[in-house]
Amino acid sequence: MDQDIALIQDKIQEIRGQRVLLDRDIAAMYGVETKVLKQAVKRNIDRFPNDFMFELNNQEFVNWRSQIVTSNSGDKMGLRYRPYAFTELGVAMLSSILRSPAAIQININIMRAFVALRQMVTEIRNNSVDVLRKEVNEMKEYMEDVFRDYNDMHEDTRAQLEGISEALAELQAKQEITKRPRKPIGFRLSK
Repeated sequence: MDQDIALIQDKIQEIRGQRVLLDRDIAAMYGVETKVLKQAVKRNIDRFPNDFMFELNNQEFVNWRSQIVTSNSGDKMGLRYRPYAFTELGVAMLSSILRSPAAIQININIMRAFVALRQMVTEIRNNSVDVLRKEVNEMKEYMEDVFRDYNDMHEDTRAQLEGISEALAELQAKQEITKRPRKPIGFRLSK
């Protein structure tokens, strides 16, 4: 059962910022042709507003087709028409129009896959926030240590500069004393 959910999770794509399953993947899971699924949806289109299901636009269709590698280039593999993308809500609504026992079981697994994926994303986001919070706190502590060391160094440097200034003042005072004109030693001749 977990394997089924993992296989379904691999089919879930993100399009227009929403996690969706494409019609061909859902049809394969239900064991029906894609056109049968699309016909059932078209007969009940009022049950599928834009937040439940949307059709890929031309650009999305071209990008999606370019990601599929086919062994037979002549085989269109059902790619003539733009696929429908079903959100989690749309998949839930499908269960009301496809009522076979297999469809109900597949729907249950699809819903579990969406829930498991949402839980994984939530855990990742929460872990990311916790990691960022921890890194910010570590950086803050590091910066506080740097500033503390800088202030300590700054005070030590200031004390050293004051010591140097005092030593220079003493040397200057001694030099002034030695620069005074000296009285000659010896006898003076009178004139």
